[in-house]
Amino acid sequence: MTGGAGFIGSHLCDRLMRENPSKLVVFDDFSLGKMRNLSSIRDDRRVSVFRRDARSYKELEDAMVDQSIDVVFNLAVIPLPMSLELPMETVMTNIEITTNVCELLRKEKFETLVHCSSSEAYGTALYVPMDEAHPENPLTPYAASKIACDQVAVSFFKTFGLDISVARPFNTYGPRQNEKSYAGVIPLTIQRLLKGEAPMIYGDGKQTRDYSYVADTVEGIVGVFSCLDAKGRVVNIASGKEVSIMTLIKKIVKTMGYTGEIVHKPARPGDVLRHKGDISLARKLFDYAPRTGFDEGLKKTVDWYVRELKSPSAS
Repeated sequence: MTGGAGFIGSHLCDRLMRENPSKLVVFDDFSLGKMRNLSSIRDDRRVSVFRRDARSYKELEDAMVDQSIDVVFNLAVIPLPMSLELPMETVMTNIEITTNVCELLRKEKFETLVHCSSSEAYGTALYVPMDEAHPENPLTPYAASKIACDQVAVSFFKTFGLDISVARPFNTYGPRQNEKSYAGVIPLTIQRLLKGEAPMIYGDGKQTRDYSYVADTVEGIVGVFSCLDAKGRVVNIASGKEVSIMTLIKKIVKTMGYTGEIVHKPARPGDVLRHKGDISLARKLFDYAPRTGFDEGLKKTVDWYVRELKSPSAS
């Protein structure tokens, strides 16, 4: 798994270990991933962790040949916020990683690829719920890179008949989401409150997101992998519900007992205004159904960050 020490990747590792695989190989450069994310599995003799850069075709090839890999879940990525500062590096890196993995599949170094996409590919909703036929309209270099990666993966399926599927998660939240460089709104807000700082909202706060708890997202990714009819397709993984950023911030504030002001900042460039996913295809293909309600998942998430960020060993 590329990006296996990251947020979604590490939870996917936990989920895959429940299937009792003969081995699980984690491939991560640890630029955002953390060894602590793998604490529940890293002592298992079946788990191997490689600190490598997935941009290196040779390093990927050597690991796959040495470990006799069958299936690759590709989650390695440069995140959206970084694309606002380093757009060229973000685009080139993301496309290179995906193309490397697809080419190694074409050369029969492994058998099956599940590529992880992003709902950012859709841009702001032209209609809701947003199904897989929704036009792709990137608002950031990150979003453009994800579209390109998805197209590379699907093109290798169409051209070479390879075993490739694309899972397209909407916004995922939960424990282990990066809280440092290029962090998302949930860990950033929790961290600010723990420091005694006021939470921030960029723009008017009316922007909406479709939030899925990480356990539901990884269940969807496993569903895409397991479904023969998902081969060669892009499949949404979402909750099918939308939550405004203002509502999100107020829920975190309430959960953490904060009574101060909420600071408003100018809108950020490329900020999607509305997202609400259509999960009809996932439901039809493999009976996908999210199990964790937003309030329940948010409480679990806040509790985890409060515990981890107050710990002297947090890193």
